[in-house]
Amino acid sequence: MGLLDWLMKKPSKEAEEEPPREEPEVYSGMRVEATTPDGQLLFAAKLEGFRGDKAELYQYTESTVSEETEPLQARIRGYNDRKRKAVYMEGVITPKPKHIWQVEELKVVRAGNDRAFFRLDTSLDATITTFGGFNSGEIPCKLLNISVGGACVGTEHIFHEHDKFLLKVKLLEDRDTSLMYCEVLRIIERKDSKFEYGCRFLELNESDQDRITQNIFAVQLKERAGSQ
Repeated sequence: MGLLDWLMKKPSKEAEEEPPREEPEVYSGMRVEATTPDGQLLFAAKLEGFRGDKAELYQYTESTVSEETEPLQARIRGYNDRKRKAVYMEGVITPKPKHIWQVEELKVVRAGNDRAFFRLDTSLDATITTFGGFNSGEIPCKLLNISVGGACVGTEHIFHEHDKFLLKVKLLEDRDTSLMYCEVLRIIERKDSKFEYGCRFLELNESDQDRITQNIFAVQLKERAGSQ
């Protein structure tokens, strides 16, 4: 082979293609909840500054532990939006000023498809508002559960996959009514002509997701306090 032919020869397909990069299980910006090893809720936070076995938790809900506390062992459960699965971690958290917690000895215990992340099981009265057509208006329903990404509602009204509506519910009496724009993804037919609809939230920005998490966490704290 001449020098010119060697220079013009295209690299092989194997040489051109780089192996796909593995997405990390944990990343800065991940929404997490912290609990004690025995499951007591501490607070919800954003995990930031993740590097090696260290990170910081920026708390944005109420907390059940004083910020004057000594370092404590904690379980940290996050949700990987990119892989759509929960990530379970452990670490030692230490309080810092301005509702920040330093995390050390951080390690991933396991990851898996866990829909219960920040999910609250309820039986609250709610309303569905539809737009356009003959069936537009408010429809009573029951909120069966709610999470950061979606909700399950029960009603006698018939919806179809990909139908969209506005869900209105008051999670706590002393909080504002929550409004979520929803799309039906799953339909379960129950007895007595009733249906359950698994929905995802649409057009939620970061502050909307934080607000829903704060409300869910507040209800969880209230339920835990009432059961003690």
